[in-house]
Amino acid sequence: MEIPKEVKSVIEKLKKKGFEAYIVGGCVRDFLRKVGPEDWDITTNTKPKEVREIFPKSFYENKFLTVTVQTESKNPKLKEIEITTYRSEAKYTDKRHPDEIKVAKTIEEDLARRDFTVNAIALDEKLKIIDPFKGKKDLERNIIRAVGNPEERFSEDALRMMRAVRFAVTLGKNWRIEEKTKKAIKKNANWIAMISKERIRDELRKIIMSPHSSSGIELLRQTGLLKFIIPELEEGWEVTQNKHHIYECYDHYLRSLDYAANKNFNEAVRLAALFHDVGKPRVKKGEGKDATFYGHEAVGAKMTYQILKRLKFPKKDIEKIVKLVRYHLFYYNPNEVGESSVRRLLRKVGPENMEELLEVRMADRIGSGVPKAEPYKLRYLKYLIEKISQDPISVKMLKIRGDEVMKILKITPGPKVGEILDILLGHVLEDPQKNKKEILEEKIQELGKLGEEKLRILALAAKKEREKIEMKKDEMTKQKYWVT
Repeated sequence: MEIPKEVKSVIEKLKKKGFEAYIVGGCVRDFLRKVGPEDWDITTNTKPKEVREIFPKSFYENKFLTVTVQTESKNPKLKEIEITTYRSEAKYTDKRHPDEIKVAKTIEEDLARRDFTVNAIALDEKLKIIDPFKGKKDLERNIIRAVGNPEERFSEDALRMMRAVRFAVTLGKNWRIEEKTKKAIKKNANWIAMISKERIRDELRKIIMSPHSSSGIELLRQTGLLKFIIPELEEGWEVTQNKHHIYECYDHYLRSLDYAANKNFNEAVRLAALFHDVGKPRVKKGEGKDATFYGHEAVGAKMTYQILKRLKFPKKDIEKIVKLVRYHLFYYNPNEVGESSVRRLLRKVGPENMEELLEVRMADRIGSGVPKAEPYKLRYLKYLIEKISQDPISVKMLKIRGDEVMKILKITPGPKVGEILDILLGHVLEDPQKNKKEILEEKIQELGKLGEEKLRILALAAKKEREKIEMKKDEMTKQKYWVT
């Protein structure tokens, strides 16, 4: 991997003016891991005013000494490069924001204020590494370790405790939080309550969308953070289920999420998989194989709404996820579920959410410990859903209405109007190009001259042909899902 020319150019311009400049933060971490950085950050001993003089195409709209320089790169990740003055932050009274931001004198002083050693490495344009906290070694050993005293780092910004968990599950396999750092998180987990729900939500989403999301939720529990973020999940800890499940509630949540992550399902499905049975501990009756959880899907939907609203998720996302939780328990035995039942489900869930509901159901099924996901039943249900969702073949498809037929032929309502519409539909099914008002009006004039018997015969033939098309269409849908 090479440092992009746009980044090199910024560093060279700063140095040409006599200033220091280094690449820092997550982009250095990812660069050393041979993973393409999402963005590029530079730190310098230059002040924002001087940076803006060197780079006229830039803007400064914050209190953190960061100037955003605009480049002419065609790469979206390089269109903007942030340049921040060396900083040395002072006391954090609210565990979120520094009471004041001080300018630091050296790169080492700037790196000392950063959260974790793997993020406290600097790199110049010639690939020279500045690594006072041995972050490169921690990178090689897959370790998340706080810079300096972990309690001090977390007291500066309590969200860093959650970020430690996020990095441990998003940077790859076999990453772990160093023991002293983990101990500090456990000791001070309650500090996370001081952080804005929006910031917590954003970290949670990154954990949920990682390949190891279930490990992330478990790590939140182990560190004590989960009870301050989603205490409802901990209610399922060591709560046994019944003969339909071999795992306890909490384990089942994680196994369902794990399946959703392995299948790369979207965020809504992953969250619904995590929360779909969250109501069980509150409605449980009895113990052992015959324990019951009546109404847990309704209770779980209300709890999910409260959780997501508390965490400031967008309203549209909340509505979708709550629906997936509420209706995840739908019944779908092919011998007992008819088209009317599926229509009711479609009305409640919405056709646009059905594929995701099926994905949640699969996650639930695999997460229960049952060896298979009943593929035939699910295939049959998918067939019924598509069949019902298809536009029916009817005279409503025509670009002309029955009242217009009566007006053209100067006739009153009666069987003749329906027969003419059936014949017109037959012509349009044979050639869709004929479904134009002027063509249909001309055809109506022709049909109006035919006798009653001839008209009846043509209408009957058109109906039979339509039934054949419908049967063929249904057969093709069945073949698509391999059902009989």
